[in-house]
Amino acid sequence: MSSRSLTPRSSGAKSLRQLPEIQLDPVESARLAGLRYVSDDDSGIGRKKSGKGFSYIGLGGKTIKDRKVIERINALAIPPAYKNVWICALENGHIQATGFDERNRKQYRYHPKWREVRDETKFARTIAFAHALPKIRARTEPDLAKKGAPREKVLAAVVQLLEKTAIRVGNEEYARQNGSYGLTTMRNQHAQIKGGKVHFHFKGKSGKWHDIDLKDRKLASVIKKLGDLPGQSLFQYLDEEGQTHHIESSDVNAYLQEIAGEEFTAKDFRTWAGTVSASLALAEFEKFETTEAAQANIVAAVKSVSQHLGNTPAVCRKSYIHPAVLEAYLDGSMLESLKQKAEETLEQEMSSLKPEEAAVLGLLQQKLAQKTAEISVKEK
Repeated sequence: MSSRSLTPRSSGAKSLRQLPEIQLDPVESARLAGLRYVSDDDSGIGRKKSGKGFSYIGLGGKTIKDRKVIERINALAIPPAYKNVWICALENGHIQATGFDERNRKQYRYHPKWREVRDETKFARTIAFAHALPKIRARTEPDLAKKGAPREKVLAAVVQLLEKTAIRVGNEEYARQNGSYGLTTMRNQHAQIKGGKVHFHFKGKSGKWHDIDLKDRKLASVIKKLGDLPGQSLFQYLDEEGQTHHIESSDVNAYLQEIAGEEFTAKDFRTWAGTVSASLALAEFEKFETTEAAQANIVAAVKSVSQHLGNTPAVCRKSYIHPAVLEAYLDGSMLESLKQKAEETLEQEMSSLKPEEAAVLGLLQQKLAQKTAEISVKEK
C-alpha cells in the first residue's frame, strides 16, 4: 500500500528566460534518427496462422519468403496471442508493429533508434515543462477561485492535484474494467475532508491501494463542495443549465495544453515529480567512494521515488526519472551542480520555481548543453 503525506509550498510567478529552440516534433525526431515516421493506418505486412507458427502477407497479398524480412519480424517478438497485427513494411519505420493483446489493449513495437532519439528529446521536454510550470500555476489559481463549479474551476483543481499529489490522471476504461482509479475517475468515497486536509484512499493501477494525505485548505474546500453535487463522480462541473458533467483525462490534457501553450500532458507532472524527488533523495547521500556504493544509493533513491509515485522501482526508473539526474550522480557532478545551479537560478530571479525545482532545471540545462556539444563534435 502506498502511503504519503504532502504539504505544498508556495511559489511566485515571475518570467523565465527563454530556452534555446529545441526540436520536439516527432516527424523531425524520426528524420534525425534516420527513420521514417509511419502510422499503422499505412499499408503494412499482415500475420496469418500457419501450423505452429505464422506466415506473413506482404503488400501485394503474397506470402513473404525473404529471409531478411522474416528475421526482422521474428526479432520483434510479437506475442502469438496478439490480434489484428500490423507490421511495418519499412525496415526504418519508427513503429515496427502494432497489435491488440488479450484484453484488447493496443500495443506497440518501436524501432530501437526511435527510443534512443525520444530519450534524447526528454531533455528538451522536461526542461520546457519546468519553464511552463509558473505559467500553469499562474492560470490555475484564478480558475480555482471562480465561484460555483464551472468547468475551468474543476479542471484547475485536478491540475493542482496532479502537481501536489502525483496521483495518476485516471482512465475511465481502467475504472470500469479493473476498478482502479485516478483523479478524473475518483468517486466521492475516495476522498475524506477534515478541515484543510484531504485524505485520498483508493485502488490505483495494478490493483495497488493508495493512502495519500494533502494539506491544502483551498483544494480541500473545493473538493468538499464538489462532493455535494449529485452523482458519484468526485470531479464534476456544472454547465450553464445546471447540468453535471464529469471530467475526463482528455479534458485535463486539453486544458493543460491551453494554459501552458505547449503539448504537455498529465504524465509530465509525474515525470517532473519523479525527477525532482530523485534529485533530492540522491542529494541526501554523502559522496560515494566506489561505483558499487553509488549504484546502491541510486537503488535506494529510486525505491524512495517509486513509493512516492506508486510505481515499481523498475517502471519508475525507466519512465519517471530523467536519466540526466542519474548520470550526473554517477559522474560526480550532481551535488556541486545542484548547489551552484540553485544559487544561479535564484539570482536570476527564477524564484517562480521552488528552489529545488530551479536547481534541477539548472542541472538538466547543463546536461542538455553538454549533449548538444557532443552532437556538434560528432557532426563535424
